[in-house]
Amino acid sequence: MTLTALLIWIIVGAIAGILADMVVGGIGVSLLGAILVGIVGGILGGALFGALGISIGAGILGDIIISFIGAVILLLIIRAVRRA
Repeated sequence: MTLTALLIWIIVGAIAGILADMVVGGIGVSLLGAILVGIVGGILGGALFGALGISIGAGILGDIIISFIGAVILLLIIRAVRRA
């Protein structure tokens, strides 16, 4: 993995994680937490969309959308586990 690819992962993860935290609310992750949530959300979203056969499109915008949806799902799971 190149340095450029790593930086793109971090930027996409940060954007997706921050947006997901704003949508879900009540979790309050830090910037590092948002990056981690966004990256894990990207993995989760990519697996989910791949299993369902859904293609958002190529490019960074498609990656952000997939990561955002995965991050929202992840934060909802975290919220449910915290309340249980």
